[in-house]
Amino acid sequence: MLQQTYARRLDANMLKLIAILAMTADHLAWLLFPGYSTVPIALFLHVIGRLTCPIMCYFIAEGYHYTRSVRRYAARLFIFAFISHFAYIFASGDYVDAWSFVPFSRGSFFNQTGVMWSLAWGLVMLCINDAERLQTWAKTLLVLLICLVAFPADWSCIASLCVLSIGANRGNARRQIAWCVFYVSIYAAVYALALDPLYGLLQLCAVLSVPLLGLYNGRRGADPKLNRIMKWGFYVYYLLHLTIIGLLREFVL
Repeated sequence: MLQQTYARRLDANMLKLIAILAMTADHLAWLLFPGYSTVPIALFLHVIGRLTCPIMCYFIAEGYHYTRSVRRYAARLFIFAFISHFAYIFASGDYVDAWSFVPFSRGSFFNQTGVMWSLAWGLVMLCINDAERLQTWAKTLLVLLICLVAFPADWSCIASLCVLSIGANRGNARRQIAWCVFYVSIYAAVYALALDPLYGLLQLCAVLSVPLLGLYNGRRGADPKLNRIMKWGFYVYYLLHLTIIGLLREFVL
């Protein structure tokens, strides 16, 4: 994404670390400033947090391109999505008891599970897109069905569609950006209408990730050990930090 425009200075490990820091800042803001706070520091941290999802989407699409086994890759993503669901609910301000882990038990259709659910389905969308045996109408129908399944997740089906757009338009930065901005704009509008106008507007700050991704040099990193750690380190961190935030919410704050 924008790889032809900027000097390429960031490898995959660096971008994933940026995503980790941005995600942590965002989730700490939700912990320390519950609800749709208008405190400036909370808004700033949430703006920083918008960097994370596009970076995650980008590397899911890259992982699809480079993986030796899409099936194993998808299986690992769905396993992480299932496990992290419990951590996501536990960390959320809506957690009350074990019944809270059941989707839709809180009377809402939004944010019923973590973003990993939507990312995993994005990988499935890429598989469908590349399936030569499927006709266009069948691909479209399946993608729409996946959108419905992924809709209740954090970032809704937008994360899935961004993974699809990035992967399907690999090598064409303009189309990648155009489609992702289009989908994020839809998400921002729905968020503003259904949840909170100001926080809906904040979702548009996801476009700030474009210059960062433009600095990607196409390499994993120089340190083989760090490469092995970071391959799945982001997802492990996602699970662990949500658990810690949940513990802090329950027993400290």
